[in-house]
Amino acid sequence: MPGNQLFRVDKLLALTGVGRSEAKKLIASGRVTVSGTVVRDPGLKTSPDLLFLDGQPISVETDLYLMLNKPAGVITATEDKRFPTVLSLLPDKYQRRRLGPVGRLDRDVTGLVLLTTDGELAHRLISPKWKAEKTYRAVCEGRLTPADADAFRAGLQLSDFTARPAELQIVSATDEQSVADATLTEGKFHQVKRMFIAVGHPLISLKRTRIGCVNLDEALQEGEFRPLTDAEIRGLKAQTSLLKE
Repeated sequence: MPGNQLFRVDKLLALTGVGRSEAKKLIASGRVTVSGTVVRDPGLKTSPDLLFLDGQPISVETDLYLMLNKPAGVITATEDKRFPTVLSLLPDKYQRRRLGPVGRLDRDVTGLVLLTTDGELAHRLISPKWKAEKTYRAVCEGRLTPADADAFRAGLQLSDFTARPAELQIVSATDEQSVADATLTEGKFHQVKRMFIAVGHPLISLKRTRIGCVNLDEALQEGEFRPLTDAEIRGLKAQTSLLKE
């Protein structure tokens, strides 16, 4: 957060992970200072580098960037009345930060979900204009062949649109089932499932493993998350022309 910008004291405290009501209590108790002076007005605007709590400088994150290994049965949404959501898997301090998922995964699809408060980055990662690649590990019925990979690469005609050319790398194939990695630059409703059906190989399971330069951390169990590294954030921003020199 740039030091020359001014923000409400209660908002800055909230960005450290405390709730807005808790921030007001901290201010009322005299534990918050700006430039060495106790603050009593939660609406006072100040620079983040001048704000101290209990004599210690605060650490403010303007935007959050998380990766989550989504389990099956979880909705990729901020709220839902029937099913658990990706946000419900996070601690309270993250749920208060207005995080949103980057794109969607079907309820039965597992794997990488990016969650961020950076709306512009999220928009660019899901926009076909920026062609951010998404890779999925697919297990499907029957034996995939090079002809299926060629069909993906040519662009499959579906009922309502023609899918953009995609890569299909066959990992293993038997008469019963095959495993492959499908890489797309778009993500329309049920698109991956429909593409496999179009080549005669309905999916058994699907897991997203990559978005842009970010790969799903193999150390994350289903339902677990971690913040993106600085390198991962910079890589995503560079791929979407958001990296400021």
